[in-house]
Amino acid sequence: MLDQPSQHRGEGQFAGPPLDFQEHLKRLEAAGLLDVERAAKLSGSRFSVLRGAGARLSRALVQFFLDRAARNGYTEINPPLLVARETMWSTGQLSKFADQMYAVEGDEGNELYLIPTAEVPLTAMHRDEILDAAAIPTQYAAYTPCFRKEAGAAGRDTRGLVRQHQFEKVELVWLTAPERSFDDLETLTANATGLLEELGLAHRVMLLCAGDTGFNSAKTFDVEVWLPGANAYREISSCSDCTDFQARRTNIRFRREAGAKPELVHTLNGSGLAVGRTLLAIVENYQRADGGIAIPAALQPFAGFAAIEPDGRAR
Repeated sequence: MLDQPSQHRGEGQFAGPPLDFQEHLKRLEAAGLLDVERAAKLSGSRFSVLRGAGARLSRALVQFFLDRAARNGYTEINPPLLVARETMWSTGQLSKFADQMYAVEGDEGNELYLIPTAEVPLTAMHRDEILDAAAIPTQYAAYTPCFRKEAGAAGRDTRGLVRQHQFEKVELVWLTAPERSFDDLETLTANATGLLEELGLAHRVMLLCAGDTGFNSAKTFDVEVWLPGANAYREISSCSDCTDFQARRTNIRFRREAGAKPELVHTLNGSGLAVGRTLLAIVENYQRADGGIAIPAALQPFAGFAAIEPDGRAR
């Protein structure tokens, strides 16, 4: 029997998978909701095609995430998916992660990059600006596709929706004052975990040690959701306080009052949440004994249905 976690189950319907449980790839393919073979024909490995109720469930998650972000005071942004090399460098993606990025040739031969996360354009939008104190903190949310080569990740979570070259998520970004940034990181992390609590998905929050923390972050919490198919927790959001690292590269500052010397803002970011991983967590945790999939109550108004039957029909 699977080791069922007790941490942070939330108030949803999570009760653990049935004895005839199927991991998400088999269940979605059996119901005709996920087509990996045709995705490979279109694009190669580590891509997917969601169809029918699977695609509708994915769209419902995006709407749910954005609705909750708006409730929490975030301004929704629809940013470019291609950004300049300077933008990638300013947020710390280059040159450390150059081998994970997709680059294309833009106008007049300049290099453009497909974004690996909406953190990049959201953080860099105010590059070379001095913000008014009244604008601090600024909170942004964006839903975007994300693109990563995942170099060096061969053999790790390559089946199903866990680790793909193209995936979707809602990103949360803060520009805030230095003295409150670590408190704001707690709020940002609570915004992410609150989504899992509403969906009734078991999860835990892990404070990363210095050796696991990204080079551009001063403090990072990983939010991990329980996936019965892996019999383990897997990351679904990483919430970081970059203090003034990105602000120095982007030259984003603010004035506390008129005439005061400009100061660097602190930047925070986190997923709220990764769409594919949330979808598979629902598929695995909400399976019924007959092979159907229940939809968490909080998500039903966005999905327009309460369950997916074993044959893939939404009901």
